Amino acid sequence: MQLSTPLKSNAIKIMLLGSGELGKEVAIEAQRLGLEVISVDAYENAPAHLVAHRSHVIDMKNREEVLELIRREKPDYILPEVEAISIDALFAAEKEGFHVIPNAEAVNKTMNRKNIRKFAAEALGLKTSSYRFVTTFEGLIDASREIGFPCVIKPVMSSSGHGQSIAGTPDDLAHSWEIAKEARGDASELIVEEFVPFDYEITLLTVRNETGTTFCEPIGHIQKDGDYIFSWQPMQMSDTARTKAQEMAKTVTDGLGGRGIFGVEFFVKGDEVYFSELSPRPHDTGMVTMITQSQSEFALHVRAVLGLPLDFIFYGEGASAAYKSEVESVAPAFEVDGKLFDAETIVRIFGKPVAHKGRRMAVVLTYGKEALEKAKAKIKLIRGIA
Repeated sequence: MQLSTPLKSNAIKIMLLGSGELGKEVAIEAQRLGLEVISVDAYENAPAHLVAHRSHVIDMKNREEVLELIRREKPDYILPEVEAISIDALFAAEKEGFHVIPNAEAVNKTMNRKNIRKFAAEALGLKTSSYRFVTTFEGLIDASREIGFPCVIKPVMSSSGHGQSIAGTPDDLAHSWEIAKEARGDASELIVEEFVPFDYEITLLTVRNETGTTFCEPIGHIQKDGDYIFSWQPMQMSDTARTKAQEMAKTVTDGLGGRGIFGVEFFVKGDEVYFSELSPRPHDTGMVTMITQSQSEFALHVRAVLGLPLDFIFYGEGASAAYKSEVESVAPAFEVDGKLFDAETIVRIFGKPVAHKGRRMAVVLTYGKEALEKAKAKIKLIRGIA
């Protein structure tokens, strides 16, 4: 294939619908290959806005606003980077000949938990925990009794763990119902899941295009309130469990089709593997690949989009720790200890324009033996300034 130069009449253009910290890294990798980057989000000065050739602020749930911008910019590839996007706009754009990554139907199936769970469990026959969908508090009570306690309660459409909780007893249901309203997306329907007493959970980054399917080393992660705080690579797992996870990941990504990287999440108990969720884009736990691989998940995503080979070198053990703000600020600043910086540590400040308590603002990446313990120690050396 041919590559090009940005801002020229023959430039290859990508449009990011969603411009957070993951989109920022995609934009940087795309520019390294000469692509022209158009960054779109619902608020000004989102992280990817800071590095894109052009940026736009629109209501991404508004079909006409999204379509008008796509028609005006005429991107070669449209990369949805968040769930809260008008799916009707993506289907319409695809009908008009625009290339949605991985494709509009895959985005539709994965943008809410109901679609992807039914597709994985019922259409593809993948092993999952038991689940029910509810739209009322009375329905939540009935579903939780059927599933049993403890159970996991999530909005069908959200991101970064917002709105997710675990109900240990019937007395917790009212609180879980209230928490679900915090969803980033649609909280009108919830999924009630059996709590699998898993040994650990992983993200298996699965990247595909016409050249084939490639798997990154499995990533272990720790979540708090449904949002990741630590991840490490590789996660040690049995050969049997690893093979099952790869087979399931290939089954579901082949079923979705298209190009790009997919963050496929699994629960693992012994040699048993349960499909959990899937994102058709780079995954937050996969930020660790910026220090463990010759081609990060973001570089692999761009290569996949362009139809390029997906080979890479895995360097070795690494970990990531997310820094979440402890303060509210309209001019975020950070006090850092000089000990934070060494030869085996990378710090990434995302550049988000406003800090809220609990908002992810930066990540620390560490390399080498005992990388996770090092990441846990290093992240304590960052402090937000009010």
